Amino acid sequence: MKKKKLKSKNQPVRTRNWEENHEHSFTHDRARHRRAQPVRSETAEDLDPLPSVFEPNGEVFSHSKKWAFVLKDGAEILCIIDERLKEQNATLLVPGDRVLVEYEEGQAIVRGVAPRLTRLSRPAGDHARVGEQIFAANLDVLLIVAAAKNPIFRPGLVDRYLIAAEQGGVDAVLCLNKIDLVEEMPEDLQLYRDLGMPVFPISCKTGAGIDPLLAHIRGKLCVLSGHSGVGKSTLLNRLDPDLDLDTQEVSQSTQRGRHTTTASRLYQLGGGTRIIDTPGIRALGLWRVDPEEVAFYFPELAAAAANCHFRNCTHTHEPDCGVKAGLDDGTVLPQRYASYLRIRASLESDENITPGRMFAL
Repeated sequence: MKKKKLKSKNQPVRTRNWEENHEHSFTHDRARHRRAQPVRSETAEDLDPLPSVFEPNGEVFSHSKKWAFVLKDGAEILCIIDERLKEQNATLLVPGDRVLVEYEEGQAIVRGVAPRLTRLSRPAGDHARVGEQIFAANLDVLLIVAAAKNPIFRPGLVDRYLIAAEQGGVDAVLCLNKIDLVEEMPEDLQLYRDLGMPVFPISCKTGAGIDPLLAHIRGKLCVLSGHSGVGKSTLLNRLDPDLDLDTQEVSQSTQRGRHTTTASRLYQLGGGTRIIDTPGIRALGLWRVDPEEVAFYFPELAAAAANCHFRNCTHTHEPDCGVKAGLDDGTVLPQRYASYLRIRASLESDENITPGRMFAL
């Protein structure tokens, strides 16, 4: 019988082109690539302590558990994440993080993460190692991407993003895509304009509204976030056709978007404009928000609450409620009040989708 020829265990390791399909490269080649790199014999306890004070010299584009793509000196390099960097109660490394990169035997290593100036986050899952799941850091603008149709416009999610943006210190902009599919704009769009929020109706298909949006974000670090299927990746392709990102149509049976982006990633668009694309979500939990605090994130409710008879008024059932009076005189809109009630109820329910408020940083 002819014996099967066995492959040598020491055959050369093929290194992928990391510029293309970086998410799949991380998933499938991580173990191979790790074996191809120098092995450090010291344990974490044996090594010198990490620098506590440093000047960041790189910016994270994307990352895996052990690896990170970092922009340093104008080039994107692949780095090992130092094993002494430990997650505390928040995600260790995210796109937009400013980091310290040092070299050891020719290998680039991330050895420090600077404090985050701003962030976009939500509570992590019940079985996660951290309490706060951070999507992106050091942001200037949160682009809340919604669709006029397919999927339908949901103002409730916009309200949650506004709370998350205020918590993270980020300016929020509403970008309404797919206006070519409707004859009239959604009614609720005007209420966000009335709140002073920048609103950009656009069509990635026709190009309508793209130039004003690009002018607004020029030179800034932005993050795209919203439901699956609203066109975040399509918008990036329209802003920079050279990216050529994968896109998918909305499911006709469920009218919900399919996940195209599976990991957050920072892209440079030229002119100093940088955008972080994030995976689409179905629901957004709020990090460390108590039910009693929700009204303060609705400016018109907070103003009306000054007229409440009771200091701890919940604006749900108490007499002499200033918010209820605002509903009667039109200073508080029914849609916004309904959104407030839904968010408050979710925080008070047994199935609280914002468990992060119970964690301490």
